[in-house]
Amino acid sequence: MKSSTKDQTEGKFHEVKGAVKEIAGILSNNPVMEAKGIGEKIAGKAQKKFGQIEKVLGK
Repeated sequence: MKSSTKDQTEGKFHEVKGAVKEIAGILSNNPVMEAKGIGEKIAGKAQKKFGQIEKVLGK
């Protein structure tokens, strides 16, 4: 698997995982878990975007 595809896949995984944590934090009234979920979601979006840029550059 190309590194660009791998970054996109892992990024999407972290984005979804972060969204689940965020929702779980909201439902359980746990602001720490909610914040961790938001952070992971943002990191996943960044990793996914990085993979897209790699793909455009041909790496």
